[in-house]
Amino acid sequence: MITPAESKLAAQKEPLEAFLAAAAGADAVDLDDVIPLTGGAIQENWLLDVRVHGGPQAGQRQLVLRTDASSGVAVSRSRAEEFALLQAARHAGVKVPEPLWLCEDSSILGKSFYIMARAQGTAAPHRLMKEPGLGGDRERLAADLGRELAKIHSITPPREDLAFLGTPARQPALAAVARYRDYLDSLGALSLALEWGLRWCELHAPSSDAPVLVHQDFRTGNYMVDGKGLTAVLDWEFCDWGDRMSDLGWFCAKCWRYAHPELEAGGVGSRRAFYDGYEEVWGQTVDAKAVAYWEVMAHLRWAVIALQQGERTLSGDQASLELALTGRIHPPRLEQEILRCTAPSLWRAVS
Repeated sequence: MITPAESKLAAQKEPLEAFLAAAAGADAVDLDDVIPLTGGAIQENWLLDVRVHGGPQAGQRQLVLRTDASSGVAVSRSRAEEFALLQAARHAGVKVPEPLWLCEDSSILGKSFYIMARAQGTAAPHRLMKEPGLGGDRERLAADLGRELAKIHSITPPREDLAFLGTPARQPALAAVARYRDYLDSLGALSLALEWGLRWCELHAPSSDAPVLVHQDFRTGNYMVDGKGLTAVLDWEFCDWGDRMSDLGWFCAKCWRYAHPELEAGGVGSRRAFYDGYEEVWGQTVDAKAVAYWEVMAHLRWAVIALQQGERTLSGDQASLELALTGRIHPPRLEQEILRCTAPSLWRAVS
C-alpha cells in the first residue's frame, strides 16, 4: 500500500531531482528509488537511490532525506536547526551522518527537508539486544559511546551558528522540574508517584557546571552500529544547552536498557566502560551521584512524554494504537522505577 508521503515524493520526483542536481553541482540526477526507513516517529526518513551525472558527486549514491512527520511535536527542533546541529557536531569530530544540503523551499515537498549521506549499519534496539555480534566488542562500544558524548559536550555557548538555542538555564535541573510539572498539569494527569518524583528532584537538585550542548535523546536506538562498532549518532531534534550529566543519566536510565537491564550503559555494556570513554575525552571524573539524580529525572521525563503521546490519541488528535499503548503501558513501570531510585536507603548508598 502506497502511503500519502510516498505519493507526495513520487509526485515531486522531477523538482526533487532538480534540487539534488543543483545542490550537488551535477549536470543531472536520476532518482531511481525512494524507500521509507523504519523508526523516526517524529520525523520521516527516506532512503534515496540516486545516479548523479557529472560534477564532484558523480556516480551511484545512497542519500537520506529527513523531513517532518505528521506526528511531529512542538518541542522538536526544525529541520534547519537540526541541520545546523549536525554541522556543529561533525565539526567537533562526532560520528554523524554527513549533512549535505538543506532545502527550505516548500514548493518541493510542502515542507523543509535536508539531505545527508547514508550511515552504514542499524539502530534497531531489538537487534542490538539479540545479536551480540552487532557493534563489535560491547565494552569497547560502550566506551566509544562515552567518547562521542563527551565530544558533543565539547560544544559550548555562545555559538552564533546555534543562536536559536537561546540562553542556557541557570539551574537546568529546576528548570526541568518546572517544565515537567507544567506538562502534567496541562494534561490533568494525576500520579502520586510522578508528583513525588518531581518534588524529590526539586529538593535534591545538584549544582551544574558550565552549560554544554546536550543531545537530550542519547540512547540505544538513536545511534547506528555495524559488525565492527559505532558508525553514527542520530536524532538531534531535541538538543539544547544544559547539564552534561543529564545526557549520561538518560543513556544509563533503566528504561533505555531494553532486554538487558543488568548492562547499565544503554543495555549494551558496563557503566564503567561508558564512564571511562567519557572521562578519557573530558579529562575529568564523572559525578556518579549527579548521574544517578539525572536517571531519576530521565524516568520522569519519559513518563511525561508517554502520557503526552497517549493523550494525542485519547483527545482524538491522532488515531494511533502505538500512541495509545505508549500512554498506557509505560507510565506504571516508570513510576515504579522512580519510587525505587528515590528510596532513602538506595539514595544513601549512591551518596
